[in-house]
Amino acid sequence: MEKKSQIDLFGAVALTGFALLLAFNQVVIKVTNGGLQPVFFAGVRSAGAVLCIWLWLRWRGIPLRFEPGTRGAGVLIGCVFAFEFLCLFIALDLTAVSRASVIFYSMPVWLALMAHFIMPDDKITPLKATGLGLALGGVALAILTRGDGAGSFWGDLAALGAAVGWAAAAMLAKASSLSRVRPEIQLFWQVAVSAPILLIAALFFGPLIRDLAPIHIAGLLFQIIVVVSAGFIFWLWLLSIYPASGVASFSFLSPVLSVGLGWLLLGEEIGPSLIGALVLVAAGIVLINRPVRSRRTSG
Repeated sequence: MEKKSQIDLFGAVALTGFALLLAFNQVVIKVTNGGLQPVFFAGVRSAGAVLCIWLWLRWRGIPLRFEPGTRGAGVLIGCVFAFEFLCLFIALDLTAVSRASVIFYSMPVWLALMAHFIMPDDKITPLKATGLGLALGGVALAILTRGDGAGSFWGDLAALGAAVGWAAAAMLAKASSLSRVRPEIQLFWQVAVSAPILLIAALFFGPLIRDLAPIHIAGLLFQIIVVVSAGFIFWLWLLSIYPASGVASFSFLSPVLSVGLGWLLLGEEIGPSLIGALVLVAAGIVLINRPVRSRRTSG
């Protein structure tokens, strides 16, 4: 598929579906942390994804070849990926899913700022800045008015680190030499480099196994096969086609959807604040992805 200058209908539907997957993913991580130490869980997930992606490449007949000039960027994006998920898994262990989500999904703000200085065709316009502000305000309204009070300073700080790490990884995939390689190879770099880093780091975060049960094994397999191996390849593919800030803007839907899943799966209440948040998020995404009208010259 050729590159697009704006999000079209297919992109909007695909990115909304991915946002729903990420929303459910937050719940899965929170539950699975009950059986596995978070950093160890993240490391095993990356290690399992290495095998899944390798099998996918073999099945598709795609050679696992690292092009010259991409190795440095590959190692760097793998280190950033390790940092991102070390922070996220710790955040979801220390704080509530809702608090972690609203901070983690501030990623589009950081990515838009990075793209403004790095990508010449992805500048922050006044309209886009307004959209980012509206969407972030909607997320804050949806989460911060719930009043559950479950959180910690260190958990919030870890979620912020994860958000910045996600934005940095996305920018490396978009603007570095890795932009020349297939999404599967980009992701292979990320999981292959991050797996040993996370597994070694896990030794410094306490016992590796907690109260392990079948539901935790199911959560781990869901993470490896659905979220990392399939979901992230799909997201990187979308990132290679659509503008970085436009793709990232849809992540604002995920924490709002997390509240919806909380109502559906956990019986949490939905009030006027969530409806207002959905309106703000939708308006923000429309503004962020609104095409710029070119001025016609007369004569």
